[in-house]
Amino acid sequence: MRKPSMLRRFLRDTAGLAAIEFAFIGPVLITMYFGVAELTQALLAQRRTAHAASTIGDLVAQGTSVQAANFTDLWTVGQTILSPFSTSSLKMRVTSVVADAKGATTVSWSEGSGLTPYTKKATITVPSSVISANTSVIMSEVQYSYTSPVGYIFHSAVPLNSTYYLRPRLSDTVTCSDC
Repeated sequence: MRKPSMLRRFLRDTAGLAAIEFAFIGPVLITMYFGVAELTQALLAQRRTAHAASTIGDLVAQGTSVQAANFTDLWTVGQTILSPFSTSSLKMRVTSVVADAKGATTVSWSEGSGLTPYTKKATITVPSSVISANTSVIMSEVQYSYTSPVGYIFHSAVPLNSTYYLRPRLSDTVTCSDC
């Protein structure tokens, strides 16, 4: 009987085949795992950014008036919604926008945390489907820069922005005497 050649023995030997397959597939699977985990965190941050904008606007729209001192609590609510993410880059602004008889929109009052409040009586652009003549809306804006804790897929900060328009519930406008 003839001894098989070294090449034939090598080709028939399957010991270690799983290790070689893992060496090819492992890095791809690990990259996909970290990518999905990182993407999930970014989507969660986007969702919390939108929720913060919706909530702070809704809290203002539920009343008939608001005081400048109340906004400290609103900013705390926004920061709480965003936790456990870092809130160091969180910026918020709430603005009352009023439309006159011709439909021109101006700022009635505005307050901000990290974002400069709009100037009173300044013209502001609001989507026409949101406001009509002789009405008002509360516009809440939240900006957040999401920084991944791993940085495997997202190497730099991802800017997240959310704007909500809400109609006042109990009155035609929400007033602020000291804003």
